[in-house]
Amino acid sequence: MTAQSRHAARKGELIEQGVPFVQATVVRAQCPTSARPGDAAIVLADGSIEGFIGGQCAEGSVRVASVPLLESGSTLLLRILPESSDEYPDAEGAITVVNECLSGGAIEIFLEPNLPAPRLAIVGSTPIADALAQFGAPLGFGVDVTASGVPEVRGSLAVLISSHGRNEPETIRAALDAGVGFIGLVASPKRGSAVLAELELSSEELKRVHSPVGFDIGAKTAEEIAISILASVVQAVRQDGLKPAQTEAPTRPESAIDPVCGMTVMVAPDTSHLEVDGTDYWFCNPGCRTRYAEEVGVAG
Repeated sequence: MTAQSRHAARKGELIEQGVPFVQATVVRAQCPTSARPGDAAIVLADGSIEGFIGGQCAEGSVRVASVPLLESGSTLLLRILPESSDEYPDAEGAITVVNECLSGGAIEIFLEPNLPAPRLAIVGSTPIADALAQFGAPLGFGVDVTASGVPEVRGSLAVLISSHGRNEPETIRAALDAGVGFIGLVASPKRGSAVLAELELSSEELKRVHSPVGFDIGAKTAEEIAISILASVVQAVRQDGLKPAQTEAPTRPESAIDPVCGMTVMVAPDTSHLEVDGTDYWFCNPGCRTRYAEEVGVAG
């Protein structure tokens, strides 16, 4: 199996498992450098790298730049230069770092986060529930359908209930307790008000429950109603900053400054390290570690 096929297989595995990662691809390489255009790697949330995009120093810059992208979801062009240059100022969507460890060449690496699709929990076996499931996927949502009963909704972006009165209060309560930010109940204004009154929700909880859910577009068919509901979810995401309910907050790896070259490095099990008088120092590569050890007079 070639490196490219192994890389593609690993990407597919992570996507199937719903694991977030950053795809790092070398798009430009100026010799002398060990990286070549098309070289690629995967960067995981803990900063670990699978693949090849250059030597240790280039990897260090990629680690530091990649991990924040898993929170923002933004793409980034990372320029790694051997010395500062006025030709490449930082700009929107691109940053330049000076990496004195490089062999004299320069590298440009495109960083693209791959995040799991936000999940819609759709409850019910009605025509509207079917239409929500049908249209949700083309909009980029992952769809979880529960025909009956109270679903597992932890980590969902939104819970949409179209169950004709079955388990509505229990599902709303479960979604609120799981921290879901958008809960939509398909019901008439009268019945929706009765369900919410039964739950005795706080004012903050009521802000997260929408009934009747969806925009008033004069919808008549199940498909039209589903479109109006999904449009309201999209608005909540794009305009109100709706995020999936957090199941477990990821811990961003620590970073440190290399005392020799001044580079920011990510603290990982394979990061060069030296302890001096009880203080930990971290380095972009073994060369900087050796040089520092010689300067302070300790065994390297």
